[in-house]
Amino acid sequence: MSTVSAITTALIGLAFFGAIGMTFVVLACALPQFNLWWPFFVVMFYILAPIPWCISRRYMEEMSDSASSACQELSIFLTTGIVVSAFGLPIVLARAGVIQGAACGLTVAGNVVVFITILAYFIVFSREDDFAFSGF
Repeated sequence: MSTVSAITTALIGLAFFGAIGMTFVVLACALPQFNLWWPFFVVMFYILAPIPWCISRRYMEEMSDSASSACQELSIFLTTGIVVSAFGLPIVLARAGVIQGAACGLTVAGNVVVFITILAYFIVFSREDDFAFSGF
């Protein structure tokens, strides 16, 4: 399989799984028995999650080894905080009685799918050589 074909297949798969995750979140908001759009605020976390890692990757190329390591650790810490907040928001909303438990479950399921898709994107497209696995 050529590199272009493999990249295209990876993009289609990532788009498919991202759409499934967003469908879960929209269902948690739009189904008639829920009819509240509070769980949709997790989309803000989907947008914020990759930003620290992207910024640190940009600056790691210009810094020395110890500074780049500290920058990478800080970006992982901030990304972890954003991901935990995305899982915590629907749980707190459900405990406060703002949303129903089923809406919380759909939102958490959407979180799992979307964050795995974001992680897969960074694994697939952070490779240096011709689409060979390089790990994290």
